[in-house]
Amino acid sequence: MPPRLPMDAAPRCAPRRSRLPALRALACVALAASLVACGDKAQDPKAAGGGDRPIPVTTVVLQPESFAERTSAVGTVKARESVTLTAKVSELVDAVHFESGQDVRAGAPLVTLSDRQQRAALAEAQASADEAERLYRRQRELAEQQLIARAQFDNQRAARDAANARVAQIRAQLADRVIRAPFAGTLGIRQVSPGALIAPGTVVATLDDVSRVFVDFPLPEAQLSRVVPGRAISGRAAAWPDRTFTGNVATVDARIDPATRSVLVRADLPNPERLLRPGMLLEVDLPGAPREALRAPEIAVVQVGRDSFLYRAKADGSVEQVGVTLGARADGKVEILSGVRAGDRVVVDGTGKLRPGAKIVDAPAKAPAADAAAPVPAAPAPAKG
Repeated sequence: MPPRLPMDAAPRCAPRRSRLPALRALACVALAASLVACGDKAQDPKAAGGGDRPIPVTTVVLQPESFAERTSAVGTVKARESVTLTAKVSELVDAVHFESGQDVRAGAPLVTLSDRQQRAALAEAQASADEAERLYRRQRELAEQQLIARAQFDNQRAARDAANARVAQIRAQLADRVIRAPFAGTLGIRQVSPGALIAPGTVVATLDDVSRVFVDFPLPEAQLSRVVPGRAISGRAAAWPDRTFTGNVATVDARIDPATRSVLVRADLPNPERLLRPGMLLEVDLPGAPREALRAPEIAVVQVGRDSFLYRAKADGSVEQVGVTLGARADGKVEILSGVRAGDRVVVDGTGKLRPGAKIVDAPAKAPAADAAAPVPAAPAPAKG
């Protein structure tokens, strides 16, 4: 027979089970009270740190300033005068009178071709011309005395003229046997040697006059009104990054390329040190005419899609969002064509925290960074007893 429990065992367990619902209810009431308190605190703008508290920003007052819009392009350097020297006839090279890279004067002989055959032909033609000249003079005397017919004298005069023309023709052929520099300049790499057989079109060398050079660069047709002959330009070459080359616009092409809608501009640059060479690329900077413009820092512009805005400060310390039309950009600033006027105060730094109607205050200037902290002096050593 199992032992019987004490009579007071059941009464002790019953009160413990009845406390759980009461504790749960008390916890729910406390949680609800805390949620209500948090909601009231969130709805209090001053408690949340918002409301009428001014937002620190940086502002600037817009004023007109002198501004010259600059246009950049990439141009190609060309020699003022440039030619590829070739032969006119097929002949052996008799002598070469230059070295690669040599400066030559105009008319200097560069290559002499073999001319023995032409000199022999010239001697023969000259003898025939001299004989025709003697016969012409003799028959002229006879014609004056009316001892020969006038037609016979005319025939001799024609024979004399033909002989002289033959001499001039051979002299021209002899001149073709000497290749000369058509203008003063710098020769390129020599392409022929004595004894070589060359034909018409064979390249002997290149000759360039680079004391002054041209730079040809394209410009969009929209900027055609900004470039006129005489306008100053500057350029930089990758080979000479520390040098700036200056010159002037020489001419503007009469036609616009229908494929690219650009116009070719040619500038004239002095090149006394021969640093610029034909074929080099030059980064051209073409400044426009100086003008007064209203400009704002680029970071002040708020871009929303295709629209641009500025935050303008009002008299009551709040800001309004103003739509603006932008122009040229340069040196970290953008031209403002419309939307604001001179004297308006606009927000430069801090636009990301603003909304129309928000209160602002100029942020204090940042203090310069403090120097490194001085080392803390060591505590004095305790005195020895």
